[in-house]
Amino acid sequence: MDFEPGNEFEPGAKFERELRQALERRPAPPGLKHRLMEKRRQKQAEQVRYSTMLWQRMAAAILLTAVLAGGVAWRTHEQRLEEQARGEAARQQVLTALRITSRALNQMNHQLAAHGRDGQD
Repeated sequence: MDFEPGNEFEPGAKFERELRQALERRPAPPGLKHRLMEKRRQKQAEQVRYSTMLWQRMAAAILLTAVLAGGVAWRTHEQRLEEQARGEAARQQVLTALRITSRALNQMNHQLAAHGRDGQD
């Protein structure tokens, strides 16, 4: 930068001139409005797409959770039914064993009673 004693204010004047030129009103480039509106539409479409995708993912996660929970509940119910069936089968076996034992004891009591009557006579 050349500094001359007579041009003390030249650097400031140059700065002001550049500032005025930079702040001077100029017409917008052709198609600017169209480009800005297109970018805005694209951004809105992207937001809608993202929102839709988010809701779809959430719905899929909820559906998957419901299906898994239903499967677990169904399997638990099936296991409970199987356990009840095994318990009922075991109960029937115990009742059958008790009837057999009761008959055997009744026969033994009759034999002992008959043997006791025979021995008393």
